[in-house]
Amino acid sequence: MTNPSEPGPDHSEPGLSAIMSERRQLTNLAYRLLGSLADAEDVVQETYARWYAMSGPQREAIDAPGAWLTTVASRICLDLLGSARARRERYVGEWIPEPLPDRTEWISGRPGAGIVDPADRVTLDESVNMAFLVVLEAMTPAERVAFMLHDVFRYPFTEVAEIVGRTPAACRQLASSARRRIRSAQPDAVSAAQRADVVRAFKQAWEAKDIEGLIGLLAPDATATGDGGGLVTAALHPVEGAEQVARFFADRRGAAPDLTLVECTVNGQPGLVAQLDGVTVSVMAFDITGDRINHVWAVLNPDKLRAWTAR
Repeated sequence: MTNPSEPGPDHSEPGLSAIMSERRQLTNLAYRLLGSLADAEDVVQETYARWYAMSGPQREAIDAPGAWLTTVASRICLDLLGSARARRERYVGEWIPEPLPDRTEWISGRPGAGIVDPADRVTLDESVNMAFLVVLEAMTPAERVAFMLHDVFRYPFTEVAEIVGRTPAACRQLASSARRRIRSAQPDAVSAAQRADVVRAFKQAWEAKDIEGLIGLLAPDATATGDGGGLVTAALHPVEGAEQVARFFADRRGAAPDLTLVECTVNGQPGLVAQLDGVTVSVMAFDITGDRINHVWAVLNPDKLRAWTAR
C-alpha cells in the first residue's frame, strides 16, 4: 500500500496521546482481518495519514476519535480483503497467514529496539491462533469484518453496519454465519501443556526420522501445508494422510541434516522454528486435538518471517 505524504502531528493538539494509544487496537484488528503483520502496519499508517490530512477544526469536530480511526481502518481492510482473492490466485502455492512470535521472545537489545515492534502490539489470544486465522480466510470479507468487530472487539451491530455498509440485521446474519464456521472447525479444547508435549514429541520423532513415531502423533487424516510464496522450495499443495505427512517430514530431515529445531510460541500456541546456520527458515504452527496433530502449517516464505529473522 502506498502511503500519502502526511503533515507531522501537532504535538500541542489536545488528546494526541489518546489518539496514538489507539495504535495497538488498530494493529490488533488489522492483523486479524488481513493475516499479515506488514499489511496491518500499512493499514494503521494509512489510517493515521487520513487523520492528519484533516484540518485541526475537522479533527476537533470528531466526538469519538478512536471510533473514527477504527472505522477508517476497518474500511481499508475491507477494501484489501475484497482484492485479496485475486492476489491469492496469483500467489505461488498455498497461502498461510503470517506467523507471530511471542512478544517476550523479542530481543530488546537488537538494532531499532527503541521503536516498539508491531508484533509487540498484537495481543496473542485465541482469536489469533493459526487455526482460527485459517478459518477466517475462508470467509467473505463482509463476514470476516462483521464477525471480528462484533464477536472479538465487541462493537454493537449498529456501528458494524456503518463500517460494512449494510443494515444491522444483515451484519448480525454475517456474524452468525461466521460463528458457525468457527464452531464447526473448532477442535476440542487442549491445554497449552498438552499441546507443548505433542509438539515436543513431534520434534523428537522428526529429529530421529522416526516415521512410526510421527505417524503415531498424527491424526489419520492429518494434513501439512507449506507456504514458500514461490521464493523458496515448498510443497505446492497440502500433503494429506498420516503416513504421507510423516514420510514427508522424515525426507526433509534427511535432505537437511543440519536443520536445528527449536520449540517456541507461534501465534500464542506451542510451535516449532527450523533454523539453518542460526537463521530462521521455517515457522510451524499446529492444530491439535487430544494427543494427535490434525494439521501442520509451515511458513517458509522469507517475507513472512521478518519478525523472526530480525530477532
